[in-house]
Amino acid sequence: MDNLGALVRRLRHAAQMTIEELSHASGVSVRAIGNLERGGSLGPQRATVTALAEALRLTGDPRDELLRTARAGRRRSPAPAPGLMAMPRAVPDFTGRGQEMSRLTSLADGSPDEPAPIVVISGQPGVGKTSLAVHAVTELSGRFPDGCFFVDLRGMEARPLDPGVVLERLIRALAPDHSRLPLDPIDRAAVYRSVAVGRRFAVVLDNAADEAQVRPLLPATGTILTVITSRRMLTGLEGVARLTLMPLPVAEARGLLEHLITDLPCTDRATDAVIRLARSCGNLPLALRIVGNRLASRPDWSPDRLAARLEDEERRLDALTAGDLEVTAAFELSYGQLSGAAQQLFRRLSLMPGPHSGPELASVLGGLPGADTEDALDELVELGLVQSGFTARYRLHDLIRLFARRRLEKEEPEDERIAVEARAVDWLLDTAITAGRRFHPDHPAFLEHRDDRVRLDTPEAAQHWLTTEADSWLAALELAAATGRRRRVIDVAEAMHWFSDRWIHWGHWPRVFALSSQAAAELADHATTATHLNYLSWAHNTCLGDTTGASDCARRAHAEAVVAGDLRQQAWADSYLAVALLKGGDAQGALPLAARAMRGFRTVNDREGLVMHALSTLGRALERTGKPHQALRAYGRRLALAADPATAPSPVIAGMTRVSAARDIGLLHITQGRWREAVETLEAAVAWEPASNIPQWQAQMYAALGRARRELGQNRRGSADVDRAIAIYRRIGDDRAMKALQPLRDSLGPPPSSLDSGCGESCPEVASTG
Repeated sequence: MDNLGALVRRLRHAAQMTIEELSHASGVSVRAIGNLERGGSLGPQRATVTALAEALRLTGDPRDELLRTARAGRRRSPAPAPGLMAMPRAVPDFTGRGQEMSRLTSLADGSPDEPAPIVVISGQPGVGKTSLAVHAVTELSGRFPDGCFFVDLRGMEARPLDPGVVLERLIRALAPDHSRLPLDPIDRAAVYRSVAVGRRFAVVLDNAADEAQVRPLLPATGTILTVITSRRMLTGLEGVARLTLMPLPVAEARGLLEHLITDLPCTDRATDAVIRLARSCGNLPLALRIVGNRLASRPDWSPDRLAARLEDEERRLDALTAGDLEVTAAFELSYGQLSGAAQQLFRRLSLMPGPHSGPELASVLGGLPGADTEDALDELVELGLVQSGFTARYRLHDLIRLFARRRLEKEEPEDERIAVEARAVDWLLDTAITAGRRFHPDHPAFLEHRDDRVRLDTPEAAQHWLTTEADSWLAALELAAATGRRRRVIDVAEAMHWFSDRWIHWGHWPRVFALSSQAAAELADHATTATHLNYLSWAHNTCLGDTTGASDCARRAHAEAVVAGDLRQQAWADSYLAVALLKGGDAQGALPLAARAMRGFRTVNDREGLVMHALSTLGRALERTGKPHQALRAYGRRLALAADPATAPSPVIAGMTRVSAARDIGLLHITQGRWREAVETLEAAVAWEPASNIPQWQAQMYAALGRARRELGQNRRGSADVDRAIAIYRRIGDDRAMKALQPLRDSLGPPPSSLDSGCGESCPEVASTG
């Protein structure tokens, strides 16, 4: 007679079904069916076998044979452990965690002479640590003829289970006739290790309190799988495999809910409601199971009705209760384990404006010194209440954030909560202003920043803070706008003006300058409104590629500047409108506007606007209207004006003008097929230090160099130049430009081995841009 795996495979082949088709028809995962056919599961649950039989459309003798073979396999499975060591019932509708199951399966087969496999499963409350451990060991039970044991270590209780008691239970389960056990914990652990020698068994140590509790329970070598679950990460344990569970992926969360809600109607409305339910649960397995159980036990409730109720944040935690399952209770257990300082920080992290925080903002919120804040954050991460997906960034799961906010409202007075939130917002905005001003060409090289939590003494440090904390300071800016702090909003946006050129592909500059221009309009400050509408025109044009929006903003800026009598902003509005028209394909319309902007800049002696903006726009408009020689004269004039002390802007702007003008000249040479002239011009330009101020310029010039070198037969050097351009585009997040360069890169072949195609010593210009 076939064993179960061979029988399932034979029946599947007879039905002419693939594993994927059988999985789809039965609801049993591909992984579970594959494991069964390979012999990894000798006695699956009856519900699983029945689902397979239904999907294979088995009747009569074939169906009886399948059920009989499965029953026999269950009888051959290891006998359950006695008494308190018995494995709990596995979740019958366990869903997802395919990667984690694969990792646990790969670790299950230890070797007698090698270290015994030990796995630590950690994660936040309700993420499914115990369910995964029990499901995995149950699925793998056929590999452990000497038994599978489960111990609840009661790590969240005031008195966790003593490891000596656990050792006694394990020893008695493995060797019931063993003589009297020693009282000394070290000696008792040695007895456990000796009893375990030569045996194949699995142990789930659930809900561990700390490293000291589990360390005596770990075998040294052999074929014993030990799976530890804990809300703490147990970082002090050495030589262990670690699985840190996160909430389920979207598809798996939806699949679990659909499996739990058995009578779900097949309609678009029901599907949308399931997606909304999963989102409200934050894809947390405990919350998903509560929602599924509530709907299964209340047929009068529709998924749409419960989804609408859960979207109300004030009621969400109370709604996530079904019988003795309660999300809040799971969170309370972890909260009660925290020190007083960590509890306060946890509560106040619910006030962080953005989705995550660095340790500096956490210090502001918690009112703790830096070292104490780091200790408290470590405590929160260790207990799974705070996620730390990457270095020095901390995030609260949506449901845990609601719980933290509730504890905050219960334990701290309202005036204190308001003061803490205001302190955090002010710190973020103050720091953003200081960091943004670092990039103004005329600003002093050294800026005093009185807050010692963060260093902003170099452009690189300022840029790192602005990009890392972007979600937080933008959220703080939104709060300032919502609470009517208009001048504050304007100050932040003004400080960002020069920095925005360095991070074009962030995607939120239109929002920043929309807030500031609106704030200025509400103050009836027409000159400031014109200024920030011009910034907004740039953002629409450069960041969004929205020439219509850019044109509209520039026209509105001009109108505001006329009301204010501000000739300078009128000239800038003309210049921005010319750029928008040029990008939109109307070079003829751009020409007179660029000329008018030049006249306006001369009138108010705005050297920056004249040489950096209007003359450049005029040159490109001349190019696109078929006047390349006049365009070349315009670009040459930029160089001359920037070099003449009588007409030059500030030294930094003059240097940037040299680079910009050389870039324009080099690109013009390329359009006319003057490859050598292009290489000579662009080689000099990328070497100038001011080129590092605008990464987009660097990338454009390296890409142009690559094209010119290909035409000159210098493919090896050209490929290195294009690689540099791609590296810059990758760093600033311009995927479209990277993709557009790929055909040129492919046509050039590999770079010379002596050149680094990214950055470093062979690419100092790229490295210098931070």
